[in-house]
Amino acid sequence: MTASEHHYTSHDGLDLFCREYGEGPDTVICLPGLTRNSKDFERLAEHLADRWRVLTPDLRGRGQSARDPNWKQYLPPTYVKDTWTLMDTLGLESAAIIGTSLGGLMAMIMADQQPQRLRGVVMNDVGPEVAPAALARILEYAGRTPPQPDWAAAADMTRQNYEIAYPDEDEAFWDRQARLAWRELDDGRVAPDYDPAIGDALRHVAKSMWLVRLLQKFGIRRLKGLNLSPWDNFRQMNMPVLLLEGGISDIVTPETIGRMKAIKPDLEVVEVPGRGHAPTLDEPEARAAIDRFLAGL
Repeated sequence: MTASEHHYTSHDGLDLFCREYGEGPDTVICLPGLTRNSKDFERLAEHLADRWRVLTPDLRGRGQSARDPNWKQYLPPTYVKDTWTLMDTLGLESAAIIGTSLGGLMAMIMADQQPQRLRGVVMNDVGPEVAPAALARILEYAGRTPPQPDWAAAADMTRQNYEIAYPDEDEAFWDRQARLAWRELDDGRVAPDYDPAIGDALRHVAKSMWLVRLLQKFGIRRLKGLNLSPWDNFRQMNMPVLLLEGGISDIVTPETIGRMKAIKPDLEVVEVPGRGHAPTLDEPEARAAIDRFLAGL
């Protein structure tokens, strides 16, 4: 299926990009992970397009969306503003959200800000808390993966970064993963298809967490209209929520899931076996769970 393409303007003037699949009466918006882009959802969008209108935006700094000249704006609240702008530009009163990793964190902020606009949320291997060891692993490579001489080298580098999440996959899998997340440069080399400054922004946030903890210690829970704790965002998720848990994920721990279910007893949790962070959403278990969840909305 050929997707239609949209460009729209952010609140601060950046040119942003989105693909659209299908013409269903109801809309699903697929939000990608930190260093990923809209192409991650191609197969899922084509699968859903006979029943849903599916939007797959490139977040700012990724894919065909413009890079932000101020790298300190590479933050979830900024991406959420961009998503509201997309919905408003297209005249969408509400939508279901499928959010992988960062996309799931965005959905939690959206649930705090305008919960009536979220029909339901699929959180792909993400919760309000990230295991420290997993965060350290991401900080090591985000924004630091250098260009490679050709696609074969890019696939090998992709395997090095992500093999922990997808053990025993073949060369065809890694070639596809590289082609989803990398782009060809003018000189023939290939590079990750995102602004390396996104990694700088993440490391800056990680270094600033001591200040967040200090504010929370003094009872300050919100700052500039935003919750300081993702757990407070999660508490606002009064819509149906499905959590897809990678069976070998190092991001979402059993303790985190237990705490999530204590806060939201109707949370549906489905394990995607043999997958780390994060399932591609092409897995049969993930597809079946998403189909069932969306049908229930």
